[in-house]
Amino acid sequence: MHGRCTCGAIEYRLTDTPLCVHSCHCTWCQRETGSAFVLNALIETRNVAPVRGTPVEVLTPSASGKGQIVLRCPQCHVALWSHYSGAGRAFAFVRVGTLDRARELAPDVFIFTDTAVPWMQFPEGVPVFAEYYDRTQVWRPEALARRAAELARQGA
Repeated sequence: MHGRCTCGAIEYRLTDTPLCVHSCHCTWCQRETGSAFVLNALIETRNVAPVRGTPVEVLTPSASGKGQIVLRCPQCHVALWSHYSGAGRAFAFVRVGTLDRARELAPDVFIFTDTAVPWMQFPEGVPVFAEYYDRTQVWRPEALARRAAELARQGA
């Protein structure tokens, strides 16, 4: 899948499928996006291949207190992906809305729904969690294997 910022100065492509797509409803994501939630496609950072331009890294506060690194276009400042402290730089949380074919990625899980806007209706058949979740209960076996392989590759 190909992605880009709004002005087109930054382009990238995903060289594999995401491990998991989160629909996060925490108040931090609401504030950062100015929306009711954010869709993040979790993928190994090495599978986010630059096509054009170099994003800038912006250290942004997070609910954990450890912050996150948000990669943004230096011109239009659109957030493209993040590295959260828990996953480190081995994994990227790609903003699904920056992908050209974003409509093809439906959420695998809804998280932090205890702070979801009251009008939000969650589809049947997709796991919904008040806070975070145990990935072994949600992720596909091949995604879990890819995560383990990447952590081993990183020496973690």
